[in-house]
Amino acid sequence: MKSSETKHIRVSEKRQITIPKRFFEKLGIEGTLVCELRDNEIVLRPAPTNDDFSEEILRDLVQEGYEGEELLTEFQKQKARIRPAVEDLIAEADQAAQQFTGTGDEETESLFGDVRE
Repeated sequence: MKSSETKHIRVSEKRQITIPKRFFEKLGIEGTLVCELRDNEIVLRPAPTNDDFSEEILRDLVQEGYEGEELLTEFQKQKARIRPAVEDLIAEADQAAQQFTGTGDEETESLFGDVRE
């Protein structure tokens, strides 16, 4: 059974939020979060503390309907793709950062501008 707790928080002019202490402690947040846009919600969850995305891979595969030996085979394939994909993302991010001259406001507006109240 999932527990649910709600708290209203304020977003600063710089788009910053403060996570309530009891949420922070309950989740064991260690500094980095994954921010996911899911339909009309922003979901924050602790980032994996290492490069092992096994839990996320398995969750996705189970949702896709894999089971038994087929699940194991597909899991092994996808896990083998993670390291090269992460290295590619890091290289792309480094390249983009070197060419970046703006404030990021334009990108934020294009991603989240339609969900403003």
